[in-house]
Amino acid sequence: MPHAIALAGPTASGKTAAALAIAREHAVEIISVDSALVYRGMDVGTAKPSAAELAQVPHHLINIRDPLCAYSAAEFVADAQRLMADIAGRAKLPLLVGGTLMYFKTLFDGIDDMPPADALIRAALQAEAAQVGWPAMHQQLAGVDPVTALRLNPMDSQRISRALEVCRATGKPMSSFQKIRNASKTIADNSYSTGTSALISLEPVNRAWLHDRIALRFDAMLAGGFLDEVRALRARGDLNTDLPSMRCVGYRQAWAALDGSLPMAELRDRGIFATRQLAKRQLTWLRSMPQRQVVACDAPDALQQALRAVDSQREAWAKA
Repeated sequence: MPHAIALAGPTASGKTAAALAIAREHAVEIISVDSALVYRGMDVGTAKPSAAELAQVPHHLINIRDPLCAYSAAEFVADAQRLMADIAGRAKLPLLVGGTLMYFKTLFDGIDDMPPADALIRAALQAEAAQVGWPAMHQQLAGVDPVTALRLNPMDSQRISRALEVCRATGKPMSSFQKIRNASKTIADNSYSTGTSALISLEPVNRAWLHDRIALRFDAMLAGGFLDEVRALRARGDLNTDLPSMRCVGYRQAWAALDGSLPMAELRDRGIFATRQLAKRQLTWLRSMPQRQVVACDAPDALQQALRAVDSQREAWAKA
C-alpha cells in the first residue's frame, strides 16, 4: 500500500487546523475519517470544514451520504483504500484525518470476523430495551463484555444491541473475536510492520483545555444556526433518532429539545456533557493504539510539532 499519514484526535483537538497546516507544506489530499462528516445537510452540528477550508486542498469522504443512509466501517475501509491508491497515483500523500477511531482501528487492524446478524435475537433485545432502557442494556453489556462497553455510549442503541447479539449468539464477547489481517483488504500487514503509514495523535496534556474548547465550539454551533439545521432535518419527515446520523452527538440532544423531551434550557449543558464523553471515549481508543506518535494539542507549538512529525516520517521513508 502507498505511504500515508494518519492524523487523529478527540473532537475539538485542532485536527482541521493541523491538517490544513500540513497541506500548506506538503502535496497531500485529505481523506476524512469521520462518521458524521459523511452526511449531507449536517454541517453546523458536525463542525464540518468551511467551503473556504475545503477549497484549500482536495477532501474526500465528506458529504457522500444522505442522513437516511448508514455508512459502515467496512465501507469506509474499502473507500479509504481505493482513495489512498488514487491519491498516490497522482503523486500526492494521502492524509487521513478525523476522530472516528473505530474507522482508524478497522483500517489498521482489519475487520472483525463477526457472526451474521440474528433477527430473532435482535428483536428480543429491542423488546428488552423498550422495557428497561438502553443505559440498562449498556450495564448488561458491561457485565459480559467490559472492553466493548467501555468504548460505547450508554445510549448507542445500535452498537450495544449488536454487541449483546454477538454475545448471545456465540457465547463469546465481541472483543474476543480475532481480527482478519488480510493485506489485500487492509493496510494492517503493510503499514506499521514496514513503515508505510504513520499515526500522529493530537492529545491534550490538560483535559480542561479540551473541555473549554468543546464548550466554545458548542456555543458557536448554537450561534451559527444549529437548531435551525436540526429543524430542517426533522421537517423532512423521513428521519428519526434511531438512525446513526441522528444519534450523532449534539443532534440527539437537539432533537430531544425540539421534541420537548429535553428542556431547551438544558440543551447547551447536555450537549457539552455528551461531547466531553465522546472525547473521553476517543482518547480511550487512542490509548489502545501504541504505534501512535503523540502531539500535545494544547501546547503553543502544537502545529509545529505536527509538521515536524510529518517531516520526520517523510525523511524516514526517503532513507528506507
